[in-house]
Amino acid sequence: MTYRFGLLSFPNVQQLDLTGPYEVFASARDCEVHLVWKDRAPIRSATGLWLTPDTCFSDAPDFDVICVPGGAGVNVLLNDTETLDFLRRAAASARFVTSVCTGSLLLGQAGLLKGRKATTHWNALDFLDGMGALPVKERVVRDGNLITAGGVTSGIDFGLSVVAELIGQDEAETVQLMLEYAPAPPFDAGTPETARPAIVSEAKRRVSKSRHERQMALNGQ
Repeated sequence: MTYRFGLLSFPNVQQLDLTGPYEVFASARDCEVHLVWKDRAPIRSATGLWLTPDTCFSDAPDFDVICVPGGAGVNVLLNDTETLDFLRRAAASARFVTSVCTGSLLLGQAGLLKGRKATTHWNALDFLDGMGALPVKERVVRDGNLITAGGVTSGIDFGLSVVAELIGQDEAETVQLMLEYAPAPPFDAGTPETARPAIVSEAKRRVSKSRHERQMALNGQ
C-alpha cells in the first residue's frame, strides 16, 4: 500500500515547517509526497528558498495525510476562499488532518478545529481559542484524526509521530535513525519558558509585524 501525503506549499511558507516533515515522510517506505498549491509555478519561502509545487488544487488526489505548514505567508491565506475550500475538501477524505506551526490557523479558519485540541507556534497559541479550538501547549498534539505540531522544528517530531501512526513505530524509528535525529541543542533557549528574558523580548520584536498582520487578517481588516 502506498500512502499519499499532501503538503500545502504557498508563497512565504516557513520552509522548515514544510521540509522537516517532508524529509521524514519521503524517507519512509511506501510513501509519496506532493507539494500542493493553486498552480505549479515556483514559490519562494519566507527565508528565500525556492520550492516547486507538483500538484494543483484542481487535480489533487485524495490524500491519506493533508499537512499545512506555517509561516508569514499564512496571513494572506486566512481569508483566501480558494485555499480554505481546498483544505475542507482534502480534510473530508484524509485519514489524518495535520499542521505544523501556524498552519493550524488555516485549519481553524477552515472550521476544522472546533472543539478539538490543537497547538501551534508559541507566539500564536492565543489565536486558537477564537477559532473554537482547545489550545494545548505541547510539541505534538493529537485529537482523533487531527494532529498538530508546535513551532518549526517540532515538524520533525510530528512527522515521526505520523509515520508511527500510519506504518508503525519500527518504521518511524528506522527513519529517525537514518536521519540521525538525536537533538542536543547548544543552548536551552527553545521556548519562552527557558530562554532569557532579553532573548524572549528580541524574538517577539522580530515577529511582531507578522503577528500584527495575522491579527488584522483574523479581524477581517
